[in-house]
Amino acid sequence: QVHLVESGGGSVQAGGSLRLSCAASLRPFSTYAMGWFRQAPGKEREFVAAISRSGDSSYYVDSVKGRFTISRDNAKNTAYLQMNSLKPEDTAIYYCAAGLGYYTPSDYDFWGQGTQVTVSS
Repeated sequence: QVHLVESGGGSVQAGGSLRLSCAASLRPFSTYAMGWFRQAPGKEREFVAAISRSGDSSYYVDSVKGRFTISRDNAKNTAYLQMNSLKPEDTAIYYCAAGLGYYTPSDYDFWGQGTQVTVSS
């Protein structure tokens, strides 16, 4: 059973923008914190951003602060990751996740299948 489905990935040039979406079939959606992680080839899965259940609090890895914005719409059961000023080092597969915590993969119970983001210089 698929609980989370990401979309919005693609290929952009450095400095460009993408908006990732994560549609959830989990109910009630508002009981889950939502996070975004990424994994580049040969590297471990890395925390990118997370948002609290209500959307009042958000958290980011230092490398994306000021460039990425996480948000959620509980009425639409969807989380988003707005990515601006993209850099080649942002290239990775991006995963959304739902769970009770924020920073580590073990905090999350459900994962999407991932969407590829490629940034060219």
